[in-house]
Amino acid sequence: MAELNLTGNHKVNSPRDTIEIVLPDGRVYTGRRGASLAELLKMLPEWDNPPIMGAVVNGELRELTATIEMDARIRLVTMGDDDGARIYRRSITFLLESAFEELFPQVLMTLDHSVSAGGYYCQVNRSDSLTQEELDLLLVRMRELVDADLLIERQLVPLDEVIAYFESRGLNDKLQLIKYRQKEYLVLYRLGDHRDYHHGYMVPSTGYLQWFGLELMGEGFVLRFPRRATPKEISPLPHYPKLLSTFRQYGKWLERLGIESVGALNNSIQAGNIREIILVSEALHNLQIIDISQQIVERSEETRIILIAGPSSSGKTTFSKRLSVQLLAQGFSPFPLEMDNYFVDREQTPKDAKGNYNFESLGAMDTNLLSEHLQRLIRGEKVRLPKYDFHTGKRLEGEEVKLRPDQMIILEGIHGLNPQLLPTIDPSTTYKIYASCLTQLNLDRYNRISTTDTRLLRRIVRDARERGYSAQDTISRWESVQAGEKEYIFPYQENADKLFNSALVYELSALRLNAEPLLRQVPYGTKEYVEAKRLLAFLEWFLPINSDLIPDNSILLEFLGGSILQDFKLWPSQ
Repeated sequence: MAELNLTGNHKVNSPRDTIEIVLPDGRVYTGRRGASLAELLKMLPEWDNPPIMGAVVNGELRELTATIEMDARIRLVTMGDDDGARIYRRSITFLLESAFEELFPQVLMTLDHSVSAGGYYCQVNRSDSLTQEELDLLLVRMRELVDADLLIERQLVPLDEVIAYFESRGLNDKLQLIKYRQKEYLVLYRLGDHRDYHHGYMVPSTGYLQWFGLELMGEGFVLRFPRRATPKEISPLPHYPKLLSTFRQYGKWLERLGIESVGALNNSIQAGNIREIILVSEALHNLQIIDISQQIVERSEETRIILIAGPSSSGKTTFSKRLSVQLLAQGFSPFPLEMDNYFVDREQTPKDAKGNYNFESLGAMDTNLLSEHLQRLIRGEKVRLPKYDFHTGKRLEGEEVKLRPDQMIILEGIHGLNPQLLPTIDPSTTYKIYASCLTQLNLDRYNRISTTDTRLLRRIVRDARERGYSAQDTISRWESVQAGEKEYIFPYQENADKLFNSALVYELSALRLNAEPLLRQVPYGTKEYVEAKRLLAFLEWFLPINSDLIPDNSILLEFLGGSILQDFKLWPSQ
């Protein structure tokens, strides 16, 4: 290595030909300066177990084609991680669209929603559905592209060239999306002659995409891919007719409204029509709540318990209160029973694999006492309710209550749809509701908006306002929250008598002004910074709107604050 002598004892060395990468466990590897991340990481024994999709390099997420020019601290991102799963799913979507447009150039396909067992439901816009033979042909073509291990090339393209390309292909949803883009370029990915924008990183080549499948469903089909927990396996496809119907109902509503993509939403905001969009969106919520309340009233002779369950930040609290208002208007007085008061004492709480108390486990609930109290309340007996002290971890005595004959019990909690919650209660006396944020709005037809991202942004804003949590705090807890949902909520969603969709087409535009400053405070170099940066880039696509336009009973105000229902309470009169 050449050395240049300067004054005194100081020397300037020319760069060495190698660099070092340091892993979190302290291992150090030496590789060629300027090598791609893939080239360096293929040295690792764990390269394919589970498959590595990228890495966090000196605090920044990088794709495998990125070149490393200096020594770096590296954290691996695999298919078992959120970011790695997103890279794989984004890439398999790009593979699908490339093959689909080659085989069916006159047919439009749209990614519609996610499937809990690992997949995307794809809607096909033509008079008849795809046949099994056509789907098999599509699958064969995708396999051919994978076997060929073709390059997926990342290109930084001037915006005027992007616009010309999308115009030549008649991709109006993409043209609408980039209409308000502030940067003068856009990243496109290329596979053969096919080019498109995808929000986020890709794998380097089609050879990485070994695990996928296609299955007909409804009017479209499902693109199957592995779940994080089993990165090289395709799980059985569940039967979910109620959830599918709810997604399609909301999608058709967006079609009627003329807002099927973020670009169309931004056009409405720019044109000054957002007030009307908000009012119609809220009216849709109201129609759902009225419909549910009427079904409950029609079954009032046998229904005495209303069970409400759903994942975090779905707006269950406001939904429960608005449902109570509707029931009151129809002559019924609901009684809210707090499931949290039926926690067992802390020392009896089950623990997870890490030895921490698992408060989301059904074993953390005294289901026997809950069932006993429900049966006695339904019989009209007086019951001394428990009151759980979260500071001491002990269950204390609460107030004594007695229900009137016309009163129903509303019970909200994550286990509401689990048959084991109330095994001794006659199912005919219950009405079960699954509430979730099932957004159908996409950036464009191939870039879907994750319902999980929407709920996370809701929670970041609410946690900061109500609990004083930073965005970093909320993001750090989110993985464990999701794990609990996958185990205790999602498997039971089809048990519901009715699904309530709490998504609002305008909500990410409304959340942007509150979420952005919180996300910008996440410290650089932390694990949560990578997620915060991703969410910030995602929010850039939405024109912001003022929350003053939102009605004061909106579910969205449960997160933004200012809801007229915040202090609304019901309590039995006896």
